[in-house]
Parts: sequence; structure tokens; C-alpha cells
Amino acid sequence: MSNYRRKQDEADNDKIRTMKTANALYIVATPIGNPDDITLRALKTLESVDALICEEFRNGSRLLKKLGIEKEIIPLNEHNEAGQIEAILIRLAQGQNLALVSDCGTPLFSDPGTELVAMVSSAGFSVVPVPGASSLMAAISVTPIPLKKFIFGGFLSRVPAERNAELKKLKMHHLPVILMDTPYRLVSLLTDVSKVFGKGHTVTLACNLTQPNELILTASCDEIIRKNGGLKAEFILIIH
Repeated sequence: MSNYRRKQDEADNDKIRTMKTANALYIVATPIGNPDDITLRALKTLESVDALICEEFRNGSRLLKKLGIEKEIIPLNEHNEAGQIEAILIRLAQGQNLALVSDCGTPLFSDPGTELVAMVSSAGFSVVPVPGASSLMAAISVTPIPLKKFIFGGFLSRVPAERNAELKKLKMHHLPVILMDTPYRLVSLLTDVSKVFGKGHTVTLACNLTQPNELILTASCDEIIRKNGGLKAEFILIIH
């Protein structure tokens, strides 16, 4: 083994030993579609922490199985977040360190965990980002129209009238708007954007990013609906 490789391995081991006594909450980005997008640091972190915090037990279990890692899973969602926070703080106080992941991508973009991060920080424990895949940044990186400034609108209301009102408020900023939603609301969202911003208004639709059926379109909402009317996919919508 070369001296360089030996030193690198020793440094990696030192990092892992440090993590074991860090009493930290790690915010770990995971792949948004292509499993090869997991980072080496994310793997080392997930292998080293005492437990994994995730929105749904099933998705967390599936992720760990793919990675060949066995860990305790702590579900954290909108229904139990308040009750779980105290238990998580106790575990951190006992010397454990934990990893928070979302269903995919970088946590806390419209995902549970915001209150947890605030409370962990307030209690004096470290909150450590482990960056990686992000559907938001992936979509921005392939948008053919420059985005020097933008508004992240996230998920709008499920109620059509409220969603239209939110779109009208976003339009008033005169900046590009980035939206997300569930696959089955894609066409209805495109329809509402067309009504509020105008039929010929240009948008970029990035679907199933990093997956074999990845689709990236820049056109008007009406044109996208006409050519891909039945489309249902995980997506990011950028209104230019």
C-alpha cells in the first residue's frame, strides 16, 4: 500500500472516529433517481451514524437495503415530528449521532425536519450538511435560460382557486418561479400556470431527473400539454 493511500485511509478513519463522538445531526442528500449518485461521504456517514431519521419507514428501509447498510430507522413526519424531537434530543445528549434523509434528494426542500433542525441547533448540538443530489439544482443546471435570481415557490395549494391566487402573487415579483408538485397534478399545474402567466409564457419542465426516462422540455405550457398531455412524472417546473 502506498504512503499516500495509507494516509488517506488513516484520515478517513479519523473522520469516522470523530463522527462517533460528535453528537451531531447529519443532513444527508441521497439520490433522486440514479442510485450511482450517492456520494462517498454520504455512504460513510450513513454507515457511521447510530440511526437513520426519515419521513417514511418503507422508503428509509429501501434506501438502506440498496446501500447494503443495516441501521435503526426513526420515522419523522408531519404527524409525529413534535413527539419525536424530544426523543432525538435525548439520543444526541447520550452521545449518539444521527442522519436525517428525505425520500430522495436533499432534505428540507418541502420535507419534514425543519423544526427538528431548529431544536437541535438550539440545544447546542451540531447540524452538519452532507451535500449531494438535488432535483432543484439539477433542473437549474440544465435550464437553457439563465437564472441569476429566482423564487422557490415549492408546493402550491391543492385547491385550484387557492393555487391560482398563489400563482398571481408569485407573478407580481417579475422573477422566475420554481415549483414542485406530485406527478398526478402536473397537467393541472401547467394549465393553471398557462392561465395566470399567459398561454405563450415559456417554462422549463424537468421530469424524472437522472433516470433512464429523464425528460427536459423548454416551451410554453400549452405546447407541453399538447405534446405530453398524459405525462405523469416527478418534476421541477421553472416559470421563466
